[in-house]
Amino acid sequence: MPAFTLDEVRDRTLKERDSWWTVYLVDPIAVRLVRPVANRTSVTPNQLTVLALFLGLGAAVCFALGYREFLLLGAVLYYLSFLVDCMDGKLARLTGTESVFGAWVDYVTDRFRVLVCVVALMGGQYVVAEEADPGADPVWFVWLALAVVFLDMLRYLNALQVYKVRREMRSHLAAALERARATLSMLGPDEDDTSAATGAGGRTMSDGGEQAVLRHGISVLEDILRTQTERENRNRRTAGKQPDLTLPKVDLHQEFRTRFPWYQRFWSALNARRVRTHLVGGIEFQMAVFVVAPVVVALAGAPSAIGWITAVAGVLLLAFEIAIIYKLWLSTRDFFRVVDGIDGALRFSGPSDGAEDEGRDTGSDTGSHTTLR
Repeated sequence: MPAFTLDEVRDRTLKERDSWWTVYLVDPIAVRLVRPVANRTSVTPNQLTVLALFLGLGAAVCFALGYREFLLLGAVLYYLSFLVDCMDGKLARLTGTESVFGAWVDYVTDRFRVLVCVVALMGGQYVVAEEADPGADPVWFVWLALAVVFLDMLRYLNALQVYKVRREMRSHLAAALERARATLSMLGPDEDDTSAATGAGGRTMSDGGEQAVLRHGISVLEDILRTQTERENRNRRTAGKQPDLTLPKVDLHQEFRTRFPWYQRFWSALNARRVRTHLVGGIEFQMAVFVVAPVVVALAGAPSAIGWITAVAGVLLLAFEIAIIYKLWLSTRDFFRVVDGIDGALRFSGPSDGAEDEGRDTGSDTGSHTTLR
């Protein structure tokens, strides 16, 4: 059985960026628990997922009872459930046992835990409120439960759609870059030296080499759009093929950074601490509803605190989700600027022997990305 050191656990399991709750309140404990689990037991990630589910169900039972001491116990159990839920992914990454099925089980149990706990928490507080004041009708706990379920599902659906759109943009960008590579490879050696760099003459390029050509091919073509003469265009293409040239990346967040120049400093400060800029996401929302709110009610004896804390956390979650959508919208504008620039450059820089028309035909499928508009 392997003997992992603490540094190895950190290097292999910690994400490059994560929620601030996880970074500060979960990871320091989780990495120290994962190490003995991996070194001294045969526990699997899926077994940890099941354990996290049962801890979550235990929290739901405590929430359903509704009284202050049970709320406090329920908050502790929910935190432990989340801690173990983080450990299963870390154990999988550490031992190389990640699987598609494990990811599915983790997703389903997470959603089930949230659903059961929110029904138990709000239902328990509904009963307690009626017992405290038989004439009261605390129906707002029902609406609060529906709001929590809606927001939890909204953030997951939004995340899936954002991922889908970004993947589609990457796919179309890759196609545009492929057209750029094909056009550059058709330039004859008498015009410039790009044929050698782009793999012309039948030479098979490695994946890394082809990706490098695609990356600086777009930068060269963007430079072409800013030049005034065909000679300057040719010189820039030739200069862009130097092997020691640092290849720039395509920036699809240029407009966002232009509008919010402070964001880069904010991002850098958080990134240095492994904290993502999405400060109130699903994790923070869950912790506010199922850990912070029950603890406050248990210690202060104010059931209405659940409503206020949930409402504030929900508004912040929506605000950050809207920010993600806004940033995605600006990214799509940059995306179309880059792709249209490539297509324009291909038509402008094509060889004079008819390749321009061929390049125009090759780029005629630009309508395929109109689904993103």
